[in-house]
Amino acid sequence: THSMDFDDTWHPATHPSGAVLPALLAASQMLPPNTKPNGLDFLLAFNVGLEVQGRLMHFSTEAHDIPKRFHPPSVVGTLGSAAATAKLLSLSSAQCGHALGIAASLAGAPMANAATQAKPLHVGNAARLGLEAALLAARGMEANPLILDDIPGCSGFGAFYSVYQPKPLSAPSQHHEFLLEKQDIAFKRFPAHLGMHWVVDAALSVRNLFVNYAGSFSPSLIRTIVLKIPVSKYINRPFPSSEHQARHSFQFNACAALLDGEVGLGSFSESSIQRQELRELLDKVVVEHPEDNVANFDKMYGEVALLLHSGDVLTGKCDTFYGHWRKPLSKESLLKKFRSNASHVLPEEKIEAIITLVDNLEHLSDSSQL
Repeated sequence: THSMDFDDTWHPATHPSGAVLPALLAASQMLPPNTKPNGLDFLLAFNVGLEVQGRLMHFSTEAHDIPKRFHPPSVVGTLGSAAATAKLLSLSSAQCGHALGIAASLAGAPMANAATQAKPLHVGNAARLGLEAALLAARGMEANPLILDDIPGCSGFGAFYSVYQPKPLSAPSQHHEFLLEKQDIAFKRFPAHLGMHWVVDAALSVRNLFVNYAGSFSPSLIRTIVLKIPVSKYINRPFPSSEHQARHSFQFNACAALLDGEVGLGSFSESSIQRQELRELLDKVVVEHPEDNVANFDKMYGEVALLLHSGDVLTGKCDTFYGHWRKPLSKESLLKKFRSNASHVLPEEKIEAIITLVDNLEHLSDSSQL
């Protein structure tokens, strides 16, 4: 789910679905025929899995910024997977608490493995270990029921966040509003770290200005490329040398967009990364960190300025890219993305069958059909 960094992103920052969906698919398949959850049960459990992740992150001011220590899906994703599976398995309130406690002991992966082949394991492990935690709780394993509280002198879930202040939540009522109803999820148009989408849209904007200015895109006319981006060390990579590093490089994504007029699947191939003309553009990049450009997916912006040999300056800026929760992808764009990705592994008739199944999920009598 996370291998290409093409999965959805939320705020505070995490990839919410990748940790939950595979666990629910596995649990649906695992249950005996006479106890299969229906589509509505599946949707509710999915929402619970996302809700737990969102609530936990909202308890921490640190979680609102681009992460520095732990990769969020490895932390909140593991608890989200456990919560979703516990809901689908109809565990008791006490068992649900134990499932979250067990999951907390299985959670956590360092950000140092971002931009490596190990990073996708964080999401895969979150799904697997959350499911395992719920199954262990169902079989009677116990854990600290106060794991999510902030208890002085006892590190619980707060061990993952330096600023963690949980608040009591009222029991869901008939009028309960899920976080997912209040804030949409960001769906990426191309497979790279979410921060890249700001600089790509800014780069495409300034590229259009450049083409109107010069008649075509001519790199030789450019003296310097100035990127105005937030401070975030692991995605500030001047000369990426691998696919995963390129997916986590402000510089690479801006220059690829300038050179090609788009960023897509092919942009991260080895031949694309090693192009001489791309390397020459990367040599011209200068990075600036304006104080008002904070490392926060809800507040940051991307700006790309071209300083030309003529002395002219062309600038493109993006504060909300297409696909952001403030500017969500249309249903048509989502289907186009799904069909494109699925076409690599499935025939057309199966792709369309999945779309029909998902569109009618709430009416499905057996969710294991997914």
